Amino acid sequence: MHATLPLLASTRFPTIRRHALETLQVNLGYRCNQSCVHCHVNAGPRRTEEMDAANVEAVIRFLQASPRVGTLDLTGGAPELNRHFRHLVTQARELGRSVMDRCNLTILEEPGQEGLAEFLAARQVTVVASLPCYLEENVDQQRGKGVFEASISALRHLNRLGYGQPGNPLQLNLVYNPQGATLPPPQAALEADYRRSLESRFGVVFNSLFTLANMPIQRFGSTLISKGEFNRYMGLLKSAHSDANLPTVMCRSLISVDWQGYVYDCDFNQQLGLGVPAGQPRIHLSEITASDVEHRPIRVADHCYGCTAGQGSSCGGALS
Repeated sequence: MHATLPLLASTRFPTIRRHALETLQVNLGYRCNQSCVHCHVNAGPRRTEEMDAANVEAVIRFLQASPRVGTLDLTGGAPELNRHFRHLVTQARELGRSVMDRCNLTILEEPGQEGLAEFLAARQVTVVASLPCYLEENVDQQRGKGVFEASISALRHLNRLGYGQPGNPLQLNLVYNPQGATLPPPQAALEADYRRSLESRFGVVFNSLFTLANMPIQRFGSTLISKGEFNRYMGLLKSAHSDANLPTVMCRSLISVDWQGYVYDCDFNQQLGLGVPAGQPRIHLSEITASDVEHRPIRVADHCYGCTAGQGSSCGGALS
């Protein structure tokens, strides 16, 4: 695995600060039932990192003390593989928080996960589901043989429960990543293609499509270096940078928490080990409140251009 931080640390990315904190994004662990080429977390079946019960309780206490933080955004790996996933979701919903599950879809088909989709529906959890293409060949090439078929089966299951159906509050949003070192195409046009193809071929419906740029870190960044494409890709991101995307990048309203409970400005900084504040010991979620991170400078490096290139890219899709 090639380290990318030495290639990213020196940067001219604009200075930015966080606004009010609206979203707590929590990485519940790096274990996953897939090993995707584009994964910025380097997740996979052999990873063992997992948030323990004490840190899950720290997340719940933070939410209790931070009523303005309206959304709990759960990610991984496959966050559902964490043994405390359902407890955390249940507690957050009882506190009146919205919960997002960043789901790879195939986890719903895994042995031991029976009833997971029903659990999510009963608690009105928003499902943000990764589906990097509407064509089987492209998905299986990026995520592994048989992933597309399992993903379609999972989507149909979610649709039967009401997810993505017109007039139903259960939200099902899909996520697209490019196959390689390119920027995502325009989100609206691609969403129309997804909608047309998935409904006509499989009867699958959904609410929205989010397009995300691949980040030049971890597994994808290492692949770029191995292929001699790292500098070209960084040049592409920088040349496509737009200042208009800066007000709405996700880190302006979000903090990221790793599986050990430590705080970062975003999930990408987490994977690079760029804690907050710079040059000081790591801060644990149990040591802060929302007001401690609001209106504070955000640590930036060259990978941040991945969020401001073209239409912009965030956990909620295109920014413009």
